[in-house]
Amino acid sequence: QVQLVESGGGLVQAGGSLRLSCAASGRTFSRYTIGWFRQAPGKEREFVTAIDWSGGSAYYADSVKGRFTISRDTAQNTVYLQMVSLKPEDTAVYYCAAAKNIYIVGRLPDAYDYWGQGTQVTVSS
Repeated sequence: QVQLVESGGGLVQAGGSLRLSCAASGRTFSRYTIGWFRQAPGKEREFVTAIDWSGGSAYYADSVKGRFTISRDTAQNTVYLQMVSLKPEDTAVYYCAAAKNIYIVGRLPDAYDYWGQGTQVTVSS
């Protein structure tokens, strides 16, 4: 089992940057696919990005491609989400999630087994 704790959210102006962190407990952190999702008020949780267990492959939603970068530091048991050129439509609660299935990098919430509590990102116009 793995426990996830997100941090780094906050209020930023449009065009600004934030870096979110997802700290994981558990010795086998490196054997999980890690994803970031977000959920805005009144909307469904949506896929943002994910990285495979090795850190060698990353996948992005079209809406964030070129602006967001996911990375993982296995030694620190942490996955990062660097967000630049933020837009008001990026406002949401951001969640990191871990999937035991390392052979498929899923884009649906159901593909993930463990979730953090979320961190709020608010982008003002």
